[in-house]
Amino acid sequence: MPVSPSHSGPDVNLWSNAEHSRDYLKRADSIPHRREGESTLLEFLPERIDRFLDLGSGGGRLLGLVKAARPSAEAVAVDFSAAMLEVLSGAYRHDATTRIVEHDLSTPLPELGKFDAVVSSFAIHHVTHERKRSLYGEVFGVLNPGGVFLNLEHVASATPRLHEGFLAQLDLTPETEDPSNKLLDLELQLTWLREIGFSDVDCHWKWRELALLAGVKPDRTT
Repeated sequence: MPVSPSHSGPDVNLWSNAEHSRDYLKRADSIPHRREGESTLLEFLPERIDRFLDLGSGGGRLLGLVKAARPSAEAVAVDFSAAMLEVLSGAYRHDATTRIVEHDLSTPLPELGKFDAVVSSFAIHHVTHERKRSLYGEVFGVLNPGGVFLNLEHVASATPRLHEGFLAQLDLTPETEDPSNKLLDLELQLTWLREIGFSDVDCHWKWRELALLAGVKPDRTT
C-alpha cells in the first residue's frame, strides 16, 4: 500500500518527555479553530453511548467533552505519557465511570472490550503510517455494530507551501515544528477506512491541516 512521502521520516516521538507534554497542555487551547472541529465531532456521536474509547487522551480535553455530551457513558482513556497520565489521574481519580489505561499507540491495543464510539484528538499522527492503518483496523474490531470512529486529526498539506502556511498560523516554522509528527494525506486515510470496512466514511470538518475523519461500523441488521 503506497503512502504519502510527506512527513514520513524517522520514528521520533517526544511525547514520553514530560516537558514536551506539559508545553503542549499550556498551548492546547490556542490551536486555531480547534473548538470548531470538536463541536463537529460531538455532532456525530451516537445518541446512545454505553462505552467509548479515547485514544491518546492527553490531558483529557476531548474525554471531558464527550463525557459532558453523554454523561451516562463509561469511558476508557488511553495514553502513554507520564505527564498526561498524571493529569488524567488527578482529574478522574474519583470518577468510577472512567478507566485510565497506560498504553503506547505504536503497539497493538490491549484487550479493552467493546465500544459504541472510539474518539481521538491529534494523537494518531504521532505513529508511523503503517501503524496508523493497523490501528484503524483495531478500532474497527473493538467497535460494536453501528459504532462510530471519530478522529480529529492533524493531516498533511498537499504542498510544502501550504504546510508552511499552516505552521505560520501556529507561529511555527519547519525547523520548530514537532518532530514527532508523521503527517499523512487525508484521502489515503479515508481510503484505508473504507477498505477496512467502515461505512459513511467522510471528512466532516477541515481547516488547513486539521481534519475530522469519520466512519461507522456497519450494523449487522442493515
